[in-house]
Amino acid sequence: MNMLYEGEWRTDTFVANNDDGEFERQTTTFRNWVGEDDRFPVEAGRYHLYICRACPWAHRTAMTRALKGLEDVVSLSLVEPVRIDDGWEFSEEYPDPLYDEEFLRDIYLRADDEFTGRVTVPVLWDTERETIVNNESREIMRMLNEAFDPLAENDVDLNPDGYEDEVDRLIDEIYEPVNNGVYRAGFATTQEAYENAVEDLFDALDHWESVLSDQRFLAGDVFTEADIAMFATLVRFDHVYHTHFKCNKKAIHEYDNLWNYTKDIYQLSGVSKTVNMDHIVRHYFVSHGDINPKRIYGVGPDLDFSESHDRDRFDAELPPVLADD
Repeated sequence: MNMLYEGEWRTDTFVANNDDGEFERQTTTFRNWVGEDDRFPVEAGRYHLYICRACPWAHRTAMTRALKGLEDVVSLSLVEPVRIDDGWEFSEEYPDPLYDEEFLRDIYLRADDEFTGRVTVPVLWDTERETIVNNESREIMRMLNEAFDPLAENDVDLNPDGYEDEVDRLIDEIYEPVNNGVYRAGFATTQEAYENAVEDLFDALDHWESVLSDQRFLAGDVFTEADIAMFATLVRFDHVYHTHFKCNKKAIHEYDNLWNYTKDIYQLSGVSKTVNMDHIVRHYFVSHGDINPKRIYGVGPDLDFSESHDRDRFDAELPPVLADD
């Protein structure tokens, strides 16, 4: 994989798999928090979010921004969905609105001209200090929900009082087998590593299929950050992970509860506009030439995320503003 090494772009440095062929995700580097101290105060119009619509980690932050009603508080821009030798790129269609840079790596170098590491999305950028605040999706989600809450248009709390420990536990629980599990399967370089990842993944999916037979959301009767994290994987599953990453024991639309749960979240006000299936499909099938050398991407499956679901049968505390679509 490609990365920056001491400020220089390299295509021969980063190794994503260990000696057993298991995919190992790099730890994110920029870990500051808006509102934690005087360096990054909570201000409307000061912060910018760089994302790719294809990336599930970036998608989490875009969903949180939309659900909270922060579009006029934190600006947002896109990179091209296809990422090849030069990493995430800006383009005429998706330009860098702040500095007119050519690549996202140039934004990283503005923050640290000797940066070593992978250039990833999302990126929360401070336009006043001209630096990256944070590039860890889970922490950006939390900041958007809590630090920016006084500026949010929508009265929505994605980590409500009394559920904080449960939300963190759930995000931890689904991360390795589900969110990262599809990557562990898709990027495995040995049969054993692949099969272990697939077993973990479908054991987890079967577990959550059972849990969701008795409750509307992962934490029970409230919609939380954990559901955002789960949805970002599930909405991509049948179009990408099932085929491209060989997670093909079962499709999400073949699970009664997980499929209806996915449609339920897709139909919450503000969510559907954050989903760009064209970007999602093209990114994975075209970007990963080692997995798909011909870079041909499929035209299916033909799924309708807006069709009716059965999740209303459960009592749930859903803010009215989320049910407006």
